Amino acid sequence: MIDRVTEYAKKVVSGAVVCGTLHLLACQRHLHDLDRQRTEAFPFYWDVDASQEIIHFAESLRISEGTEVKPLRLMDCQAFDLGSLFGWKKTVNGKRRFRRRYKSISRQQGKTMENGIIAAYLMAFSGYHKGKLFTVATKKRQSRLAWEETRNFIEADPDLLAYFRIQDYKSMITAHNTGCTLEALSKDSGLDDGFRSIYSSIDELHQHRDNRIYKAIYNGTRSLPETLVSMITTRGDNLSSFCKEMDDYAVKILRGLTTAEDFFVDIYCMDSGDDIWDEKNWAKSCPFSVMDSERLAILRQDAQTAKDMGGMDLRDFVCKCLNMWVKNTDNQYIDPDKWKECGSSRTLHHIANDQGYRQAYAGVDLSSGGDLTSIALVFPMGENKFYIWSHSFMPRGRMNEHIETDIAPYDLWERQKLITVTGGESCYMNDYKFIIRYLHEIQDTYHLQFLGIGIDVANAAGVLQDLDEFGCRVVTITQSARNLNSATVAIQLYVKGQQIEYDKDNELLTWSFMNAAVVRDSYDNIKIDKRRVAGRKQENKRIDPVDAVIDAFALMLIDESDSKPVNVSDELDEYLKLMKWR
Repeated sequence: MIDRVTEYAKKVVSGAVVCGTLHLLACQRHLHDLDRQRTEAFPFYWDVDASQEIIHFAESLRISEGTEVKPLRLMDCQAFDLGSLFGWKKTVNGKRRFRRRYKSISRQQGKTMENGIIAAYLMAFSGYHKGKLFTVATKKRQSRLAWEETRNFIEADPDLLAYFRIQDYKSMITAHNTGCTLEALSKDSGLDDGFRSIYSSIDELHQHRDNRIYKAIYNGTRSLPETLVSMITTRGDNLSSFCKEMDDYAVKILRGLTTAEDFFVDIYCMDSGDDIWDEKNWAKSCPFSVMDSERLAILRQDAQTAKDMGGMDLRDFVCKCLNMWVKNTDNQYIDPDKWKECGSSRTLHHIANDQGYRQAYAGVDLSSGGDLTSIALVFPMGENKFYIWSHSFMPRGRMNEHIETDIAPYDLWERQKLITVTGGESCYMNDYKFIIRYLHEIQDTYHLQFLGIGIDVANAAGVLQDLDEFGCRVVTITQSARNLNSATVAIQLYVKGQQIEYDKDNELLTWSFMNAAVVRDSYDNIKIDKRRVAGRKQENKRIDPVDAVIDAFALMLIDESDSKPVNVSDELDEYLKLMKWR
């Protein structure tokens, strides 16, 4: 029997197939596993018949989209991916080895179609009865894409249709012979914890704001002897996303830096340093497009447009056509990679108690109404090194709104104690007194000495007297580029030089830093603002923790010889003047 998976892997490794390094590693992994199968260290074996069965099933299907119905013919790389999933078995019980799958490839390369093939096969021909299968995504429309691929295959073949009942209005397909069902679910229409699925297709992972959908599905599979959670995506530009975390993990598996024998990974992308305009390299990310003359012509047109226009069009081409992660760095304040390098496992407890750094500058950003409010502490650690800590607050009524509008997991961050949510469901205003009390608690708990408190002049009037009770300088920081330039630039340079340290588990702090963009005044002074897309400010991308950090740095950089104890009355007069209330 022909072993299409192994034959293809050998061609790739021999250099006969143009491909990227990560796809090459996927093929090398298969060949390496063949050499060590049925050993104590690797209790799995390769079943050629099972591999060929899913490939044969796929190529018995018909494609109905277009002007005429035509038979499906898999590309060799598709046969490799599908065959690998079903051909590897556990020695102990003959069940499938792979329970998870991550495939990343450029758009319009058949990845959703593959998930549709898998669904149809598992429903009716896997031998499993009464199983639940799902196609899931963030939105119902997206979740139906793989479901519709399955439906279209079934409807295109009268013999296959006899096995199934299709209820389009319910987004439900039922296999008569097994009782297995396939349902399209999404976060906005019925997806929740507790799903026990033998198969789930998770589409366009880069659109997921966190890992909750993945976890809701995957956690329900633990008691099943066989399951498959198939994640498919094209890469994006959010380097702080769950998708990027999963992609990084998948790359580590391929590179042998971590072991996950239950996880099949294949990534089709350009390599760093490749000439993106060289058509020979496009096969690495668009294997289907380069095999079709019409699709290749469209790809050429897209490439020329991206080359001529640059900017957002170029980023879209690199990301969606070449499947490369793109730093959305238009006026990006902090380089994401440099920021990530500054993360550490040390918490405020480690810094204050274990290391004995108890002197800190505090920054306070009191947003108006019920938006995110933040405090930050900056600990000088000598030799121009600093530890940053932050905590945020939001009233519960506002949080429930902002979870959706901001596309941010505030509820998760609340459980992680990165944000304190105040009041009840009907509370929409920040409690500034509560925030000041929290700052007192932090000071008392860790025996901190505040060297000064910098506060945004906006909304400061109601708390200046309370802050005076900390017994340190309190300075209102005017939020102009002229006043903030030195602190804003200093943080950039300290991050670049890895002189900043922060708790890497503070996802809220990282999220806010990634939301921050640089704006300049006419004298080329800089400050931060929310990032813009297509010229429009992203109001739902909060930067309050960064503002608090900058306020603390701004105070720290004030020459001590020019500073003096705060006079609350003078500060209040200055505040009213700046706000034009007088």
